[in-house]
Amino acid sequence: MKICKSKADLNQQLTNSELSSSIGFTPTMGALHQGHLSLIKNAKDNQDLTVVSIFVNPSQFNEPKDFKNYPVQIDEDIKLLEELDVDILFLPAVEEMYPEGINNNHNYDFGLLGTLLEGENRPGHFDGVAVIVSRLLQLVQPHNLYMGQKDYQQCLIVKSLIEQMGIETKLHICPIIREENGLAMSSRNLLLSYEEKNEATLIHKVLRFCKENAYKLSIPELQSHVQKAFKDSSFFSELEYISFNDANNLSPISIIEKGANIVISIAAKSNKVRLIDNMLLIS
Repeated sequence: MKICKSKADLNQQLTNSELSSSIGFTPTMGALHQGHLSLIKNAKDNQDLTVVSIFVNPSQFNEPKDFKNYPVQIDEDIKLLEELDVDILFLPAVEEMYPEGINNNHNYDFGLLGTLLEGENRPGHFDGVAVIVSRLLQLVQPHNLYMGQKDYQQCLIVKSLIEQMGIETKLHICPIIREENGLAMSSRNLLLSYEEKNEATLIHKVLRFCKENAYKLSIPELQSHVQKAFKDSSFFSELEYISFNDANNLSPISIIEKGANIVISIAAKSNKVRLIDNMLLIS
């Protein structure tokens, strides 16, 4: 595996590669887990050349503390990528990706998609995501991009970004990989103890309840059930949202109709971490 720390080195490696006729790309922020590895395996199974980036992007964090506390384990990540026989790892410093400073961000217009859920609770977050993803896509120029369903809204944002950029990259949204107890795999799970991970499975339990009772209870009744469950929780300090939206564009829905494709999304905070998850309801 070739490790590139500069844009110039990455460009040279991509230019010199004899296998670059088909490039699969997985952007990550490191602290790799089986969810990341499943994306990379998808890329390797379907592309000639596999590129992975590790970059903890400061412009997408709303709270400096969250950025500072984000788990970093570069040595372990490199070992995992080598075991998967990844071709190129792009491992840039902040100064390499933001030579003009991280505050000089372009403002993208994602319409309603960028104002709901994470967009409402984390103002400016998707601008930061869009800036770094657009720069990575311009550098790698992949034929196929692999991202995880856990960040479902982010996937739709990136899909819109690709359209706005006018590039040929195809986005593949890969299924959520869960731990044995149902908790969606996340780098932030590293900040939790074994007992806290079990407490955090409340997120998965209420999502399953909503999916299983989607045609039996109204949306307000489902939301009320979830709100009560989190109010009774000793682990979570705040339920930010439990939302039902059109899976194609995240338009809010008030009634669950059979035949509709719906995504049920949730975000909640404990004293240690903020966790998100979702579940698709596809008829």
